[in-house]
Amino acid sequence: MRSSSPPKPPLDKQIQAIDALYRQAGLVRSLRAGSGGVTHRMRVARAERPQLTAAPVPLRVANGVEWLPVPGWQRLDWLWNGFSTRRGGLSRAYCAEGAPGELNLGFTAEDERATVCENRRLLAEAVSGSAQTPLIALKQIHSNLVRVASATDAARAQPYRADGLMTNEPGLLLAIQTADCIPVLVADRKRRAVAAFHAGWRGTAARIVESGVGRMRLQFGSRPEDLIAAIGPGIGPCCYAVGEEMLSEFESQFTYARELFCEVDDADEVRRKYPMLFLTQRAPGHSPIGPSLHLDLVEANRRQLLSAGLKPRAIQTVGGCTSCQRPLFFSHRAAQGRAGRMMSVIGIRP
Repeated sequence: MRSSSPPKPPLDKQIQAIDALYRQAGLVRSLRAGSGGVTHRMRVARAERPQLTAAPVPLRVANGVEWLPVPGWQRLDWLWNGFSTRRGGLSRAYCAEGAPGELNLGFTAEDERATVCENRRLLAEAVSGSAQTPLIALKQIHSNLVRVASATDAARAQPYRADGLMTNEPGLLLAIQTADCIPVLVADRKRRAVAAFHAGWRGTAARIVESGVGRMRLQFGSRPEDLIAAIGPGIGPCCYAVGEEMLSEFESQFTYARELFCEVDDADEVRRKYPMLFLTQRAPGHSPIGPSLHLDLVEANRRQLLSAGLKPRAIQTVGGCTSCQRPLFFSHRAAQGRAGRMMSVIGIRP
């Protein structure tokens, strides 16, 4: 007699078993439908813009520079920290004629290098008390590469290509440049080590903050329970419209990916009042009219800090949306690419 093969488990049980394997690997199975043009937009939360816009903390003004300290961190008298704004400084490249100078801190094509260098000295003086404090920046490449910084790096003709810096050497200011991307500052209260990370969407998808905290544990012996972090001004979910390929990218990396996305209704009043003017002959689901998919990079990086072991109460969000608050911040997206750069700095007082 031929032995009969054991019955296969029901299809839903097979799928559950596959999902369990994916979760063990830190992945998630794509649920995109194979036909009918069903999109991910049907499966994310809806939100209104006012729910997504955070207000900045009060500004501190020194030598004409307006900057944002991390609330509560002043109790750590050994720690320098701050997030710059566009206010103060000497740059004329991005401001209206007759307006006060601005604090562009990036070597952009439109601004003079000497002016930017002077602006950097002003920021170092505002945060540390001395314009001579070495400020170490990077050639940022949207990666998850992190470098250990020392005093010799301040004299380098060409900065390192990376997106994170960390040190336990006093007397340095580590600097990350942004104009919409998310800056994250981390400090070890016990071992007096600090780090700064630049997290655009690519760096976030590559887990720069999560892996960067891991580097601090290896390099300095940092323990997650001793770490505090601040997430600085960047483009908010109110303004960061993305394509569905971005959702697929994040779904391939994070089990909680869908919690980072929401649909936001178009805020264009003309479109709302006269929708017939914007009708197209494109197939349903392919027209730009209607809600758009938005990504919350701030929450994405907060979740990485939590995954790295930090406590929720140890993480602060400072500032607001760079695109919404253009009088206060530079925004690459809102300015169609013609924008200065801000800096987020952290260091150890000598």
